[in-house]
Amino acid sequence: MSSETPIDEMSFEAALAELEQVVTRLERGDVPLEDSITLYERGAKLKAHCEARLQAAQMRVEAIRLAEDGTPKATEPFNP
Repeated sequence: MSSETPIDEMSFEAALAELEQVVTRLERGDVPLEDSITLYERGAKLKAHCEARLQAAQMRVEAIRLAEDGTPKATEPFNP
């Protein structure tokens, strides 16, 4: 089931899609125990990867919202 692509090389979209597949399989409950544990571990890694990618994107957005001199521009706060 799990992708052969190393998680740290995955785009946010690819990691999220695989995470959704992992969740679906685990929710069905028809996966043997050992496979469920392996799926859960990969799912946890995918989740952490997605969170890190989102945090990096948020930081990039915040950096864009700074003026050239580093002072904040008049914008709304970023709300994820």
